[in-house]
This record gives sequence, C-alpha cells and structure tokens, in this order.
Amino acid sequence: FDMPLKVMQTKENLSRIALELGEDLEKDDIIYAEVRFAPQLHTKNGLSYDDIVFSVIEGFKKCNIKINVILCMMRGASYINNLKTIEVAEKYLNKGVVALDLAGDEKHFKTKDYEDLFKMAKEKNIPFTIHAGEADNANSVLDAISFGAKRIGHGIRIIDDNAAIDEVIKNNVTLEVCPTSNFQTKAVDLYKNHPIKKLYEKGVLITVSTDNNTVSNTTLSLEYERLKSYFGFTDKDFLTFNINAIKAAFISDLEKEKYIKILKED
Repeated sequence: FDMPLKVMQTKENLSRIALELGEDLEKDDIIYAEVRFAPQLHTKNGLSYDDIVFSVIEGFKKCNIKINVILCMMRGASYINNLKTIEVAEKYLNKGVVALDLAGDEKHFKTKDYEDLFKMAKEKNIPFTIHAGEADNANSVLDAISFGAKRIGHGIRIIDDNAAIDEVIKNNVTLEVCPTSNFQTKAVDLYKNHPIKKLYEKGVLITVSTDNNTVSNTTLSLEYERLKSYFGFTDKDFLTFNINAIKAAFISDLEKEKYIKILKED
C-alpha cells in the first residue's frame, strides 16, 4: 500500500481517486458499495481528517452509483489517531460515512485491546465492522462479536473452531470474505483450500468482496469467476451472497429493499 498512498495526500487526488474507483465499480456492474479507508494514512502532507473525509465523499458524490464510506481505525496506531477517526466518523455519519472499522496487523495487535474504542463508537451510535479472523485465530472474531460487530472482515479462521462458527451463526454475523486477498496474504496456503464453501454449507452468512482492487489486482467479477471455477458456485449462490451483503449493509431498510429488488430483477 505504500506506493499508492504516496499519491493520495492531496484533496484533489483523493477526490479524483474516489471518482475513478466509483467508475471502476460501475463498470463491474456493482449497484452499491461501502468503501473503507483509513484517514490517518493520508495526513503526510498536512491534510486534516476533515479535509480527507470530505474530499473522498465529494469524489463519490460525482459517481453514478451510490457509494458510502467506512472509516478504518488502525491496529498499532496511536490512541489519539484512532480517536480522531471516531470523531470524524461521528461528524459525517449519514452524510457519506456509514460506519467504522478496525484494520491492520491483527496478529501483533489483538482485537481485544480495542474494546474501549468500540464502546465509544456504540455510545455515539456509530455502526461498525471489524477485520478479524484472518491473521489471527477464531478468538479475534469472538472478541469482535462481543463488542457488538454484526459484520466481520474476513473471519475465515473460524473454520478451525466449531463453537466460534455456532456463535457467528447464532448472532447473525455476516462475513465479508475476500478469497484472492486471503490467498495473497497467505491466510490460506492454496486457493483451493479456502474455507468459503465449507463455511457457506455450515450456514454462515457469506458475502464476497475484493478487499483491495488495485493492490490485489482483482474485481468482483474476477472473484466470482475464480469461485465458480474452484468451488462450483452458481449464479444462485452469488445472488445469495449479494442479498446477504445488502442485508448487512449500513443503510436504511428502505434502501435495502430497493437494492434487493434490483438484484432479483437482474
């Protein structure tokens, strides 16, 4: 990520990149997206969190599809920087920002150590999803659920823990699964060994995501092609994944109904 971040340090560039991402998503037939990024990674040239978030939202406003933003706090970052992310999320909540997230080095900075930040998010009524269960084990996912997360970025390591799988199902937690990225980060040794199908067959709510289109050099269509090829998923399964995604989205019930209707008509 170091290379792309070098050109993501001005308001103009952030707006332009947001717009171009929106155009790429539209070309990939995506009808709604929640895009996440960490404001604190864009302050090298002196931009404020406010400047950064506003610029990205403005870029997305120019897109033909609806795109909302999820702001990432970072594992290993200073408490004050993560606090600033909560504050800017509160300021722009329902004005382009829909949720918070926690991303970064899960193995060395444990999910359980960030409980206070999510307690604060809950007090401010800011929804959240948490990256968990990719580089660390199922306990990371269980900690995220204990904070109140209804969505988990990755979460695939629960495959090693039946009790964790039961907990995910019982709490209606949706996993945002990114197969290509999981293979690239060595969370799975071989693509064919990815647990997505096993989790799906056990009744876990699965969605499919790209994680990072540019760095992973992928699109949602490519993810579907690979999943079809390796695991025999069908269009019916992909419709289920998309309906799961909309149901877990940080938008109103009315908007969810609208997007599910579009999906079913397609």
